Amino acid sequence: MTPDMQNPVLSGTGFRGTDLAGKQGNREYTNANTASQLGSTDGFYVPSDIKRFRRTKATVGSIRDTIRDILEADNPQTVRQVFYALTVRGVIGKAEIEYKRTVIRLLVDMREKGEIPFNWIADNTRWMRKPSTFVGLDACLDNTSKFYRRDLWAAMPAYVEVWCEKDALAGILIDETEKYDVPLMVAKGYASLSFLHSAAQTIQAKGKPAYIYHFGDLDPSGRDAARDIEAKLRRYAPEAEIHFECPAVTREQVEKWNLPTRPTKQTDTRAKNFSGESVELDAIPASQLRELVRNCIEKHVDKDQLAILKVAEESERETLGKWAQYVKGSVARPEARR
Repeated sequence: MTPDMQNPVLSGTGFRGTDLAGKQGNREYTNANTASQLGSTDGFYVPSDIKRFRRTKATVGSIRDTIRDILEADNPQTVRQVFYALTVRGVIGKAEIEYKRTVIRLLVDMREKGEIPFNWIADNTRWMRKPSTFVGLDACLDNTSKFYRRDLWAAMPAYVEVWCEKDALAGILIDETEKYDVPLMVAKGYASLSFLHSAAQTIQAKGKPAYIYHFGDLDPSGRDAARDIEAKLRRYAPEAEIHFECPAVTREQVEKWNLPTRPTKQTDTRAKNFSGESVELDAIPASQLRELVRNCIEKHVDKDQLAILKVAEESERETLGKWAQYVKGSVARPEARR
């Protein structure tokens, strides 16, 4: 039996087994009997008689197949999104120990064994800083010709930003924000003062209405973090026209999409002003989350203007490519455009 087949679900002082359908079993095992027999009042360590529930090879294989199906249908996704997708399908229980001991372990194993591509799992929590360098001017021009972009929003009457509470989900949302040249601001919960001040100054410098879309958890801290971000952006950009919205997660989405919930942490000091169960942003399927972001952005995009910009952008890329070839000495000097 391999380690990833061991999957106890923690419950109080003992463990509770979980079957394939994710339903909690009635068996709880504790060392209460052993402790009473040996007299636990002496403070000595008492060996535990906790029994661990082990999944069969067939059950683990079924979970792996479901993970593969989920990611083949929509990728990339975060580990947390895969976890919620499995719970919605009733494949595993909705418990943190399933996330840590089942989903994380299997996703590591499946990637290392080549069962799924590494890039099907998004992780923007780790990244590298390095300046762009080139072997010569021709290489620089050639690279620029491939990645050159026109400023879409320079011609638009509004300015748009997408804010995300979780950096792990940035790899999911960037597919939409990058396409439309929209800044993706990762707040990591409560954003730092310096980050908020810098963002506010950028918004104010645009000199046009700014539409800020904040995507975060539906829980006490997530809601309060959004409130804090909005308040500070308005404070640090007092002259800017700011429209602040939270498109996700909402109570309506929880009911409409039957999103998995979790108990609200009553230890959170903000819980007194929050009612109902909590829902993580990761609970929204990746395809629906991307669609939400796309809809927010496209409300402000003039499609005719976008089409014109794309034509100009392609023409200018071609010119840059010709200059790269000229620097290499393989073509004649390009004629200046009039």
